[in-house]
Amino acid sequence: MAKHPVPKKKTSKSKRDMRRSHHALVVPNLVDCKNCGNKRLQHQVCPSCGYYDGRAVLKIEAQA
Repeated sequence: MAKHPVPKKKTSKSKRDMRRSHHALVVPNLVDCKNCGNKRLQHQVCPSCGYYDGRAVLKIEAQA
């Protein structure tokens, strides 16, 4: 029979929680677009109007 690797000592709550300290989810930082007012990511072109830093960067066609 094959032997399974088994921990020699119990991992303490402190060690377990320190390992999990980087597992938290991060909420994206959304800002209002100055042109259309929709939410967008910081330092990104607005997906709804195509504006970035007060000027048109992308040409967005109107959806039917």
